[in-house]
Amino acid sequence: MSEIKLLFAGPMGAGKTTAIRAISQIEPIHTEVANTDFSESGKAETTVALDYGELVLDNGHTLRLYGSPGQRRFEFMWPLLAEGALGVVVLLDNSRADPLDDLRVFLDAFARQIGAGRVVIAVGRLDTHPQPSLDDYVEAISARGEFLPVLEVDVRRRADVTGLLDVLFDQIEAQATEAAADGGEDEWMQLVRSARPQ
Repeated sequence: MSEIKLLFAGPMGAGKTTAIRAISQIEPIHTEVANTDFSESGKAETTVALDYGELVLDNGHTLRLYGSPGQRRFEFMWPLLAEGALGVVVLLDNSRADPLDDLRVFLDAFARQIGAGRVVIAVGRLDTHPQPSLDDYVEAISARGEFLPVLEVDVRRRADVTGLLDVLFDQIEAQATEAAADGGEDEWMQLVRSARPQ
């Protein structure tokens, strides 16, 4: 059996805790406290260290699901939590004041994972806040010379969250296939194939 780490990142209120809760097979561990920074978000509580959940796959492998704190004052933790992660799901909230600026912040924070092809962008609350559009996100990412999948998500729905993971694993597998064709190691390929939820 192996253990595979995935990270959910994004600004405060984007739904990291909810996404983990949607797919975790254990009661998620969370470090939420009363929110005192209402300039950042109007939610009552906020994560200050991390969220944690688990998903045990049919093959016995365990997906360890981590959620990072979203407040900028905790950004020093983001690369620490990303260390050793197979991939990163960046959740963005389209109802925030400037979600495209949020995108920029998290693209900068996870540049290393983006370079390795292990990041997917998920945008929530498009139903109530349709602007910016998904095309606007794709354009902002392309302007940086990068390509990342950008998807709409409702983090309350298990199918949406597992769908994000499928896209993330497809991307990682494509990168691993390309590396193998160039004579690279195939450990990522084996890990991705074993990590897919059944």
